[in-house]
Amino acid sequence: MLDAAELRERFRVAHESLAACILCPRACGANRLEGRFGFCRAGVSARVAAVSIHHGEEPPISGTGGSGTIFYSNCNMDCFFCQNFPISKLGVGREMTSAELGDRLIGLEKKGAHNVNFVTPTPNVPHLIGALAHARDNGFTLPVVYNTNGYDSPEGLAFLDGVVDIYLPDIKYRSAGLAEAASGTADYAGHNEVAVREMIRQVGMLETGDDGVARCGVLIRHLVLPGQVEETEAVLSFIREAFGPEMPLSLMGQYFPAWKAHDKPGFDRKLTEEEYERAVNAAERLGLNNVFIQEL
Repeated sequence: MLDAAELRERFRVAHESLAACILCPRACGANRLEGRFGFCRAGVSARVAAVSIHHGEEPPISGTGGSGTIFYSNCNMDCFFCQNFPISKLGVGREMTSAELGDRLIGLEKKGAHNVNFVTPTPNVPHLIGALAHARDNGFTLPVVYNTNGYDSPEGLAFLDGVVDIYLPDIKYRSAGLAEAASGTADYAGHNEVAVREMIRQVGMLETGDDGVARCGVLIRHLVLPGQVEETEAVLSFIREAFGPEMPLSLMGQYFPAWKAHDKPGFDRKLTEEEYERAVNAAERLGLNNVFIQEL
């Protein structure tokens, strides 16, 4: 991993990229250095909704001490069912400098967190790197988790090589139709595949220590949507074919009709136990043998 001096240089280069933002596949080109905003509504500084110890992640991430979670506001996708919509869609939070967040990272380490976990970080990669540089200058040592919707660009991920220890990317969709209808990202599958492959190239598959807590690697997440088990089966089949049966996968069943989902027929209800069981059975049938299953 990069030391503090290397992180400062990486921050400088990443920050300059905001002149024509290329951090996600939208490549909107918004000159954030001149105060302009792109699709994600992120500016030069970052808006942060929460910094806290979180115990609800997968066991290798939360462990016993919890994950030090940083919830960035805003998002580069437009999921009508967003489970965290007050943060990602309504922009709840406050502006926070990299130095201020760096101090908060040090506080999370002092509280016993196993890692620091940046949620929806894609629009704020330079800010993330700057915060880590400040924290490392002051003795910070925890692993870094990049918790993303998986709609990341190769250019954005290049800034993170040697910065991130653990990637938690979603693989939401394989079909362009559902990706466009549900998230406004018809090109999701292709960009997502490139992104996940790059993450694996950087850090490999998930590795844990003797305590069962993750040290490095990739853990893929997939949220099962109501009425869309066939899409889940397509995602699982892709994971098996592209990454093999040992690929760590979190199969999530906590969907509920949030944000605009109440007005979308079929998405206006919770996932049923039968639907989730079908998804679990599909993973077993495909031979995926490193899957985290939820209790509904």
